Amino acid sequence: MTFHCKNYDIVNDKCRRLHGECVPGRRGCVVEGRVALSEELEEKIKALDKSSSEELLDSLEKSKKP
Repeated sequence: MTFHCKNYDIVNDKCRRLHGECVPGRRGCVVEGRVALSEELEEKIKALDKSSSEELLDSLEKSKKP
């Protein structure tokens, strides 16, 4: 896969826009919905979304504890 993205930080291998791993096509990515994704990349995006959801739930539960 070859593409150029103005948000990709080559030095740190991160997405500047999303402040994390560069995964083309994930929610918030500038190429989201503009390209066809491989099954492998779609699975990686689903895994990232799931882990993000779990982290959010964990932080919400921690904030509710006295």
